[in-house]
Amino acid sequence: DSTAPRGDRLGTLAQVVKRYRLYLLDMDGVLFRGNTAIPGAADAVRRIRQAGALVRFLTNNSTKTREHNARILREFGMEASPNEIMTTAVAAARFLSGRTAWALGEPGLHEELLAGNVKLVRDEPAEWVVVGLQRDLSYGQIDEAQWRIRTGAKFLATNRDATYPVEGRVMPGAGAIVAAVATAAGKEPDLVIGKPEPRMIQCLLEETGVRPEEALLVGDRLDTDIECARRAGCDSLLVLTGVTPEPPGDVPSLPSIADLSV
Repeated sequence: DSTAPRGDRLGTLAQVVKRYRLYLLDMDGVLFRGNTAIPGAADAVRRIRQAGALVRFLTNNSTKTREHNARILREFGMEASPNEIMTTAVAAARFLSGRTAWALGEPGLHEELLAGNVKLVRDEPAEWVVVGLQRDLSYGQIDEAQWRIRTGAKFLATNRDATYPVEGRVMPGAGAIVAAVATAAGKEPDLVIGKPEPRMIQCLLEETGVRPEEALLVGDRLDTDIECARRAGCDSLLVLTGVTPEPPGDVPSLPSIADLSV
């Protein structure tokens, strides 16, 4: 129903796919949990492409490169190329290109920053401290990050997600690490690059030439995915395969992306 007001209802799911030129698909909790694909997700992505819509994948997870993410999606049976994927590491690299940074995060973050012409330092002063998810975090890394911020570096957080979904549970997300650094530094981030901030969606809209009202974001988190779509001016669809077990009554939702039929 093309006359349905944004945020109220989406009409039939077949109309959703025909209506929108661009599908923005969150990954963790929408397409997979941990190392397990959401049943039917690959078929849903295939149907969206066959209907003629553009597909882009986006994630707050900074731990993997675009190439790594594309390989994971292909292993789950989903067609995906690196240039169709937007991560917080890529968005951070675009923002920081040509600047100096000290990064707390896993190899995917470091690799994307270097590929984006960010000058990473070890011992030298840096203009920015970048904090993302690091699952083998040490006290020394928190100390290094907070001291650099206290002595003048600006503070960029990849995202503030408290948790992320895996099989049968959730695990601490980058937000837990960002909170530790912020507490020690006595300062909140100067910039949060990931959802719910709209920067990643805005990059994808610009790249594809699609207007906000022609794009639909499919996500599993109200506080990041759905709020990000609102800030970017896009419609959104909540799925219940991630961290949100029950949807509010005013948010369009489906049990799973597998329920999207064309």
